[in-house]
Amino acid sequence: MLKKIIAAAIAAAAAISLSGCATDVALPEESPTVVEKTSIVVYAGRSESLVQPIIDQFTEDTGITVEVRYAGSAELAAQLLEEGENSPADVFFAQDAGALGSIAKAGLMTTLPDEILGLVPAGYSAADGKWVGVSGRVRVLVYNPEKVAAVPSSVFDLAGPEWQGRIGIAPTNASFQAFVTAMRILHGEDKTLEWLQAMKTNAVIYPKNSAILEAVETKTVDAGLINHYYWFARGREVGFENLTSKLGQFQANDVGNLINAAGVGIVTDSSAARSFVEYLLGKTGQQYFVDETSEYPLITGVEAGVDLTPLDQIPAPEIDLSDLDTLEETLQLIREAGLI
Repeated sequence: MLKKIIAAAIAAAAAISLSGCATDVALPEESPTVVEKTSIVVYAGRSESLVQPIIDQFTEDTGITVEVRYAGSAELAAQLLEEGENSPADVFFAQDAGALGSIAKAGLMTTLPDEILGLVPAGYSAADGKWVGVSGRVRVLVYNPEKVAAVPSSVFDLAGPEWQGRIGIAPTNASFQAFVTAMRILHGEDKTLEWLQAMKTNAVIYPKNSAILEAVETKTVDAGLINHYYWFARGREVGFENLTSKLGQFQANDVGNLINAAGVGIVTDSSAARSFVEYLLGKTGQQYFVDETSEYPLITGVEAGVDLTPLDQIPAPEIDLSDLDTLEETLQLIREAGLI
């Protein structure tokens, strides 16, 4: 269980340069092939209410206009794959590393310059340099303490018959799919499918994390699997003292404690697209994620909210986020279990 509830800034690698984080808009040195543009199209798999304000601030500060197309990260990834090289997208802003990885794997994103990749620890960018994380998030169990006396030791415990009708999940959500991908990688397809089939019996299905939280708050279900920041957003809205629910985590190294990252990749390279990525990784962008969405900053020089447990204290499993790119295999298992 979280003592402060999930953290301070990531214990950044010593090799990360502070000078690279000081400006919000400064561009890396560009090659002659980088296109000059004054507007970009962003495919955003994040909630409009969460990220539109920082996108508006980017336009105000840079003069670069942004057309945003909002949908789920998995849906946008499928759209990008269908559009291929004809996509109008300049930037893919995804909810999780898995969706980004699937597009990078298809060869639809350009390699980011070292000046951008070097702004965050290596574990929060793609091994091939095709995407970079912009904010961190943690998978948690949100629960009603009146109904759940103790957090289970493992997310696999939720497959037990005592949890039938008591747990909320969102199978169409990109973060859930990334978590299932991590389960596949760490525990194999057979065990993952068995767990998903148990969720078909035990779980109540919701379209997104916020709906799961609402169900726990209204005592419709006893617990649910969500990202940590939804709980904090609800607490800021109604007052933390008025929340019905609490956040908890499973035992050390459990896949249910996955640390993931929202991130961006450039589909069509331009100075404007690079500027957008740099802005999200500058102090203005990073402080926005801390103050407005309760996510973790991924650069040095910006501290996370005081109510969050430092990421290095989260009992997360060890996994390379670049390995979460096998989205289609995960979707096949979720479909086979009858959850979508």
